[in-house]
Amino acid sequence: MAQGALKKTKTTTATTKRGGLSAARTKPGVRQIAPKKAGLVKAHKLTKKLTSGLVTKTERSLASKAGHLEMLAGGKKDRLEKEKKKALANAKK
Repeated sequence: MAQGALKKTKTTTATTKRGGLSAARTKPGVRQIAPKKAGLVKAHKLTKKLTSGLVTKTERSLASKAGHLEMLAGGKKDRLEKEKKKALANAKK
């Protein structure tokens, strides 16, 4: 035979085991790397604060319009509890 004998493939256990793959991969963690410049960090904090405020206001307005959503704060359930507390406070006076 001019080509020679066929080489048999090795079966390695290091790549098939979980431990062998973990060394090659990076560990899961934070999806976004925080910037190191002070101005960018400050801008990110401000943006986060403003967007959370907008989301809170939106959820509160939706809850008050819907009325039947007890999951969201500011809905019908919260409003009725506040009215009961006011009525009890007025009755005591």
